[in-house]
Amino acid sequence: MPDLADWTPRMPPRQAPMEGRFVRLVPLDAAAHRDALFDITASDPQRFRYLFEQPPADREALQPWLDQAQASTDPLWFTVIDRASGQIVGRQSYMRIDRVHGVIEIGSILWSSLMARSPASTEALYLFAKHAFDDLGYRRFEWKCHNDNQPSKQAALRFGFSFEGVFRQHMVAKGANRDTAWFAMIDGDWPLIRAAFEAWLDPANFDDQGRQRRRLADIREALAGAGA
Repeated sequence: MPDLADWTPRMPPRQAPMEGRFVRLVPLDAAAHRDALFDITASDPQRFRYLFEQPPADREALQPWLDQAQASTDPLWFTVIDRASGQIVGRQSYMRIDRVHGVIEIGSILWSSLMARSPASTEALYLFAKHAFDDLGYRRFEWKCHNDNQPSKQAALRFGFSFEGVFRQHMVAKGANRDTAWFAMIDGDWPLIRAAFEAWLDPANFDDQGRQRRRLADIREALAGAGA
């Protein structure tokens, strides 16, 4: 266990773009991003099943949420932009930012179907985790979801989060009970997880059709076995 005698509160995440090979994460701009964010919500309304808000009926209905999101610092919202097309393909946020204890969560994620079968979501997660751990020195990076949300739980495990249990009757969401599954990675986990992300995202890991050669979990397992 590290010595925390000289621990100090962490800085908040920077409201600045994060650059990857496949995606850019850009602070949400209510005016500039409205139409694209509405388009991905309108095309994927089923993705709101486990989010706290309802899909907007039209662009005007989305505007109050966008204005609130742009003004917010917790959650701190980013849009996900596909570098190849320049198209907005999702949104995500840092939330429950606990600077005193160095704990931060990625949440309220809406990754559209445009990110499916591509490295975009993996890199979007990696960029958030890297900023939290490497740039800001947070100790813990969390992922939480409705316990019924099997794809979200599978994604958390694929990314390298550890399952920590279920908080029963944790929330009332959209008029129904929510049991919340908790996942986290900590600073001691991060060097191996980061190395696996970077090996997976390397161009050499993809064939001419953009298909992965090695799975992220397999890379992580191999690195762990080698004592990375």
